[in-house]
Amino acid sequence: MTIMTDTARLLAAASFAADRHRDQRRKDVDATPYINHPLDVARILGEAGVDDVEVLMAAILHDTIEDTKTTADELTERFGARVCSLVLEVTDDKSLDKIERKRLQVLKAPCASDDAKQIKMADKIANLRDLKTPPVGWDAKRVGAYIQFAEMVAGGCVGANPTLDRMFEDARASLG
Repeated sequence: MTIMTDTARLLAAASFAADRHRDQRRKDVDATPYINHPLDVARILGEAGVDDVEVLMAAILHDTIEDTKTTADELTERFGARVCSLVLEVTDDKSLDKIERKRLQVLKAPCASDDAKQIKMADKIANLRDLKTPPVGWDAKRVGAYIQFAEMVAGGCVGANPTLDRMFEDARASLG
């Protein structure tokens, strides 16, 4: 049995996520590779002082169940129960309509573990920063609606990491 270092585990998660998201693109004008987003979420956590490798792994993997054919069993087998549990905490049920998924994100945020709250907050920070150049087809009304939604989700995550709280406020303020 090979024992992997934390660095090797983190890189394995990044490699896995890159493979699973390989055909996906962001909705920005440059259609950047999707993997940039989960890597950015993990980077934001690192900048906020998060050094728990399993939280960082879950951040990198946070959209794999939601947006690819990855299963919870697969994540548990490859990365362990805690990483999978964190991913599941921040995963939307895509069988529900978009309005219901958003409603549940707002309701679930205050009940999430502090580690999941940090991932969710970093995700919203990354998304707000990306809104400086809105996705193709997004008008001011849609941007405003996303900002309002992000504020509601973040409201349920406040306190898990004060640095992330400040980073969220800065990202929000930068949008006017």
